[in-house]
Amino acid sequence: MNKNVAVPPAPSRMGNRGMPVVKPKNMKGTLRRLWELTKGHRQGLGWILVLAGLASGSAVVSPYLIGKIVNLIDGGEPFMVLLSLLAAFYIGDWLIRFMQQFFMAAIGQKMILHIRNSLFTHMEKLPLSFFDKRQHGELMSRLTNDVDNISTTISDSLTQLMLYAFTIVGIFTMMVTMSPLLTGIAFIAVILIFLLTKAVTKRTRVLFKKQQAILGQLNGHVEESISGIQIVKSFSQEKEMVSQFIESNDEFCKVATRAQICSGFLMPITNVINNLNYVIIASVSGILAANGMLTVGEISSFLLYSRQFTRPFIDIANIYNNFQTAVAGAERIFEIFDEEQEPEDKADALPLEKPDGQVTFDNVTFGYQPEKQILKNINLEIPAGTRVAVVGPTGSGKTTLINLLTRFYDVQEGAILLDGHDLRDYRMKDLRDAFGVVLQDTALFGISIRDNIGYGKDDVPLNKIIEAAKVAGADGFIRRLPKGYDTVLTQGGAELSQGERQLLTIARAVLCDAPIMILDEATSSVDTVTEQHIRRAMLTITEGRTSFIIAHRLSTIRDSDLIILIRDGVIAEQGNHEELMELNGEYALMYRTQMGLV
Repeated sequence: MNKNVAVPPAPSRMGNRGMPVVKPKNMKGTLRRLWELTKGHRQGLGWILVLAGLASGSAVVSPYLIGKIVNLIDGGEPFMVLLSLLAAFYIGDWLIRFMQQFFMAAIGQKMILHIRNSLFTHMEKLPLSFFDKRQHGELMSRLTNDVDNISTTISDSLTQLMLYAFTIVGIFTMMVTMSPLLTGIAFIAVILIFLLTKAVTKRTRVLFKKQQAILGQLNGHVEESISGIQIVKSFSQEKEMVSQFIESNDEFCKVATRAQICSGFLMPITNVINNLNYVIIASVSGILAANGMLTVGEISSFLLYSRQFTRPFIDIANIYNNFQTAVAGAERIFEIFDEEQEPEDKADALPLEKPDGQVTFDNVTFGYQPEKQILKNINLEIPAGTRVAVVGPTGSGKTTLINLLTRFYDVQEGAILLDGHDLRDYRMKDLRDAFGVVLQDTALFGISIRDNIGYGKDDVPLNKIIEAAKVAGADGFIRRLPKGYDTVLTQGGAELSQGERQLLTIARAVLCDAPIMILDEATSSVDTVTEQHIRRAMLTITEGRTSFIIAHRLSTIRDSDLIILIRDGVIAEQGNHEELMELNGEYALMYRTQMGLV
């Protein structure tokens, strides 16, 4: 009376009983949204349900057949037919489970593919303010870890849940049919296991939550250490960083150990309850058999049923924990989906094909936080083709001015006009295409130099790429690289110097050939020789275009048509270089200081 009966296998994540369980805030609502999100990508779940029913049927019927075979052997009757049928059930059970896992893997991954694509697509449409307020590593965790948790639950736990639901109903029906008394005894074990599981998980949930919080801090520490490794080494803080890591890791180890020990009590005690239940049922069924109320075969079947009846409840408790974690991850994903995307174009949005470049700031007020204004009542009239330089102390609002101009943020009061129309009246894509941007922080990708310069442009001929690089002064160092323009960059161009990376971004702006150019601190991190290259490139690409140049090195903006000095969010001075020097104000003092004239 072997126990080689078709028992539903434990979920593959049973080994993850010690993993953190995060309780969702609104399970029903999140599941409803998840169901809606995967609409059109869950074809085949009906077949999975059918296969789960068939698999559970094998688990329900096989103990019954074993009992019949035992009775036949006990009565000296032929049993090979039933034994062959039992073998056929086992083979069919294996085939059904294989098909179930095969289909569930395919369906589950299609659903996850859609979720991940939808999430990434949505994130790409979110405004810059969303990314400014959140850690990038944490967002990446939502896109990877949280989606992976959902994937595992759909592909694994959901299949087992379907199977166990059918199995419990079928086994309970068979047990009640055979002996209501023994079924009641089996139910006592189920209730004890349920109460035990509830008590243990209530304790472990607190520990796992604390473990997850410490793990987040630990990951943040690692991310900061790696991303800022140059600063760490420069200030000889390796020992301090290692000490902090060891301290956090030690705390994580202690909490994780307590959580694992606490959760580890569940299975041994559950096994004790199951074994005691098995002994009691065996004893009572023996008494019933002695009184002619049960046959030996029925005792065999019932003992097998009692083993199978309690096991799904234990596994369902763990599946439920995994399910909670996955739903909590789904909630974190839906938090991103609930973020408001960049404003949609108006129904009557204006096209912007060839703007003249006349820009007006009309009483513009803005703050990243409503209670803290960065720009205050900015009024400017900038004719088309004007080369404008924006200077001022750090934090005065220079970059904010550019963020508003490109509509990375929208003004809170007033309006910015381009060619007489509010920026919000134009189609967003047309507006962004009207600007060529070179930022202080270079943005290069893990693709070839050729593709980096031609980023955003399709099928740009190599000669155009080379021409743009020559204008930017980048052609010389590019040709010295092993593969020239086909050299693939790694880690955002870490193998290049800061000046070389900046020249590549300027080459990209040259190729863009946008009617309005923005250069934000393009020379802040380069040597004086490279600065001259960049200055010549700046003069070339801004010729005849409306241009905005933010610079701390005032030598690069002497040729500007208009220089605006911003202090504390207001325009303190404006005019060309000669006018501001005659004014002998703050700009003149800054210039003389930089030139060593004071």
